[in-house]
Amino acid sequence: MTVQPALDGTIPTPKPPAARRRAEDFETWYAEVEPVYVAIAATPRVFTIFEIADEHRLPEPPDSAHHWGRLATLLKDAGYIRTAGWACSSRPTVHHSGVRTWKGTPAARRAA
Repeated sequence: MTVQPALDGTIPTPKPPAARRRAEDFETWYAEVEPVYVAIAATPRVFTIFEIADEHRLPEPPDSAHHWGRLATLLKDAGYIRTAGWACSSRPTVHHSGVRTWKGTPAARRAA
């Protein structure tokens, strides 16, 4: 890859690629991402699943179309998060479609 020098002759710092790594299996992926969401659930923040994944550069699951939703279901069933409403997704591949927003529960704050 060729890097274009800036007008002052300096070489700009390369940007990391936008794509994130993909996990090999669901269990390994879940073990890595679950603690991040539990920590966020302990705060008063309202969030979408993708916002947290993007901010923390979390890996993609083996099956992106299904595993992100499964993660939300598992976190909800464990009592860490509850639905807060709806928003337009910031995920580039879904064209601003509606997604759930989530909020941590009092149990999540106590667990922290």
